[in-house]
Amino acid sequence: MYTLAPKIKKILVTGSAGFIGFHVVRKLLEQGCAVVGVDSLNTYYDPTLKDHRNDILKHSAQYTFYKNDVSEFDAFLAVVEKEKPDAIIHLAAQAGVRYSLQNPWAYEQANTLGTINVFEATRRCSIDRVILASSSSVYGANTKIPFSEGDITDSPVSLYAATKKSCELVAHTYHHLYGIKVAALRFFTVYGEYYRPDMALFIFAKRILQNQPIDLFNYGKMKRDFTYIDDIVDGLMGALGKKDLNYEIYNLGGDNPVELEYVVELLEKGLGRKAIKNYMSMQPGDVEVTYADITKARSELGYIPKVSIEEGLSRFCVWFLENKEWLSK
Repeated sequence: MYTLAPKIKKILVTGSAGFIGFHVVRKLLEQGCAVVGVDSLNTYYDPTLKDHRNDILKHSAQYTFYKNDVSEFDAFLAVVEKEKPDAIIHLAAQAGVRYSLQNPWAYEQANTLGTINVFEATRRCSIDRVILASSSSVYGANTKIPFSEGDITDSPVSLYAATKKSCELVAHTYHHLYGIKVAALRFFTVYGEYYRPDMALFIFAKRILQNQPIDLFNYGKMKRDFTYIDDIVDGLMGALGKKDLNYEIYNLGGDNPVELEYVVELLEKGLGRKAIKNYMSMQPGDVEVTYADITKARSELGYIPKVSIEEGLSRFCVWFLENKEWLSK
């Protein structure tokens, strides 16, 4: 499905101990690449899971790790100058829509400043390309369904979305000024094993097993284009190996929005427990529906999501049950 350009032998991945970063690094190592991981291992959520992911990656002699914050430019530049990667996959970010209502400064520092630092290091070290993690949140309250890359994205409804849009603009500026090749990937509700504990499905699974109520916003009628992590990694690898890359934006979604109520039913089935549901109205910063038009990614990257929501949540539940003793703490 994808072939890395012959000159891409060493890749630096920011956010390497994060959920998506962990799976991307594992795939790159399987492909025989040398990988430089950079992660601050911050405490936005319990770093135990980040440490667990990172320990797995450290089993490979091809993996070199630096505990480093991309918002600290001099330290990050020193890593890039020392390791001389052929490409950078920039996944490090302050995540979470709702947390951006509480701590907006964390988003400006980690997302906007961090991305400027990544591109400035890329420029100074003459690196060929950057794969940038963006988000479906940039579409805001767009009423045109499905969301297409050419849609106007000037009306974000959360600060998280605003900073992710700013990251795309920073990337475009560096491409325009210095010719850096960029693929900005708009991820749609990624889930799977080694999931972030602040995400809804993780919280739901934990509370269902603990017989605690779960909050269903918009009375369970929210629809999300859930995308299994393996499909996201395949799309990212396609972008990394694209030979004629300039500056491009791609949606990576599951191509099948489902209601939250149905997702809870699948979790109940996979976990063998019934959920106690607390129906609530919409929260500030949320949108009712996300749905990716993946025509461009399918055509240019060979991206085809393969894992259905039923299969993906079944795998997630198996993983969660196998690790419930420490995941449910």
